[in-house]
Order: sequence, then C-alpha cells, then structure tokens
Amino acid sequence: MKQTRVAIYARVSGNGQNPEMQIKELQAYCRNRGWKITGEYVDRISGASDSRPELNRLMADANRRRFDVVAVWKFDRFARSVSHLLRALETFRTLGIGFFSLSENVDLSTPTGKMVFTVLASVSELERSLIGERVRAGPRNAKSKGTRLGRPPLKSLTVEEVRHLRRERRRSKTSFKDLAAKYGISVWSAFELCKKARA
Repeated sequence: MKQTRVAIYARVSGNGQNPEMQIKELQAYCRNRGWKITGEYVDRISGASDSRPELNRLMADANRRRFDVVAVWKFDRFARSVSHLLRALETFRTLGIGFFSLSENVDLSTPTGKMVFTVLASVSELERSLIGERVRAGPRNAKSKGTRLGRPPLKSLTVEEVRHLRRERRRSKTSFKDLAAKYGISVWSAFELCKKARA
C-alpha cells in the first residue's frame, strides 16, 4: 500500500517566537498515522502579511503534486482569514490533496471535515452578503436624509460667460484646466464649449 506523503506547515509571528513546538507535535502525529513527511514549510512572519514565502512554496509544491496531505497545527497559523482558508482548501480539494488541522482535530477527508468546510463556506458567504448589504444601505440611508450623492452640480454659465471663456481660449490660449477653475466648471465642459465654438 502506498504511503501517504504529508507536508507540514507552521508559522510564528517572528518576534522571538519558536515554531519548534508546532513542528514536533505535527511530526509526532504524522508518525502515529504512518505518514511520510516530504516537506516542512515554516514562516516566521506576521499572519496579516500578504507575502509568506514558505506558504507560497507549499502552494507551488501542491500544484506539482509533491504530497498527498497538508498538516497544520492550527487554522489561524495557516490562513489570514476565512476567505483565504477557503480558497486554499478549494485548491487542495481540486488537486486531490487532503488537509488536516491538529489543534481543531479537523481532517477534511472525513465526513465531519467536509461538514466543517461547508459551514466555513456558508459563514464566508454570509459575511460577503452582509458587507454588500451594508454598502448598498449607506447610499439609501443618505438619500432618505436628503443628502445629495455624487459630485456637486456644476455651474451653468450664462451666454455672456461662455463668450468670455471662448475669447480667453482663442486669444490667450488659456488652458482648459485654468478656464475650468476660473468659471467653476469641469475641464471637459470647458473643452466642449470651446469645441462647439469651432464647429
């Protein structure tokens, strides 16, 4: 029977912390399961950091099918957020790679593990929906209070002001930006008014 190949991932925040305890506990667990450790990936970096060299290397090796299971000491040692965890787990599932978290005792190849994945996915979906609803509710609330949304309305120029604006552009070659600032209109409006004069 083919021996299961496992990759161990550990992370500490870097300020003098030692990943040894995480690694030893994962090694002991893997030995008890009869798994062969084919790689140890250890990041000494804050969990909020976007760049984790060892995690990036682990994901690259996963795509090369260098192991069958990823073992971590705890979910929060592996992922920055629920959505990050779900993306990684989805990648592993697509590649046929298992995932095990020692502290939570969650093995995603088991029915219980699959249920945990489904619950996490549902929580993440709910979180996205709530954020979207809050974003949509903001403008509705502002409108109900009579707050005007968007840019303030641009000034409407009189016929005389339009004539002066065009004359300045024609005689002094004043920039559209300066004309816009002087007459309280957008640069595009200044350009359009001068263009219409040439048409």
